[in-house]
Amino acid sequence: MQNNFYFIGNFSNIYKSPSIRSEVTSQIIYGEKFKILAKNKNWIKIKILFDNYKGFIKNSKYIEKFSSNYKVSSLKAKIYKKPGIGTGSWLPLASKLSVFEQNKNYVKIEKNKWIKKVDIKKINHKENNFTKVFKKFLDVKYVWGGKTFKGIDCSALLQIFYCYNNSFYPRDTKDQIKYTKKNLKKKIFKKGDIIFWKGHVAICLNSKQLIHAYGPERKVIIMPIIETINRIEKTAKLKVKKVSKIKY
Repeated sequence: MQNNFYFIGNFSNIYKSPSIRSEVTSQIIYGEKFKILAKNKNWIKIKILFDNYKGFIKNSKYIEKFSSNYKVSSLKAKIYKKPGIGTGSWLPLASKLSVFEQNKNYVKIEKNKWIKKVDIKKINHKENNFTKVFKKFLDVKYVWGGKTFKGIDCSALLQIFYCYNNSFYPRDTKDQIKYTKKNLKKKIFKKGDIIFWKGHVAICLNSKQLIHAYGPERKVIIMPIIETINRIEKTAKLKVKKVSKIKY
């Protein structure tokens, strides 16, 4: 059996076990490469090759051959049946695309699927301005296991920057803490500092403010750094576990 496949649904939940009642642990987005570990009629157990994340998705919407040459650079990119005729569907940021036809304003990625050129960049494009990526998600609702415009969690917000830039970074906070070697013990924060708690992560936009997908506020939000540290210590009884630096 061919083992490597590419997901071509808009995006889909990844479940802990083969049931929609199971916990949603992450999501898979358009163009992501994965390996099939097990298969039955309705479900497949997969491992995403970008970050080795494992889980279950519905057994549909994937192909064997796919060559990505562009990616979605907007928070979401509307899908069109043909240029000028939209659908109610969207592709999320960092979706990988196989563009095989273009006109002035649109590119074709599948039969009856077009995307506006303004929403895409070449596959090897690097976005060094991490604040630009994170701020795209401002006010997007907090959703456990989410990593799209429909909802995102704290660790996915950090990972999506690396994902967009085609660089490995773990999916879950517990693995991100281990993966991040440096522990900068500091009380004065700078732009690009990553603050880890047990089960939570935030990124400093400057010396005063951070951005995170924050469960209690139910959305991605910018907050004062020190106020956030104090609030999490008071409400969740959690102290800062590690401070590292974003690499870009």
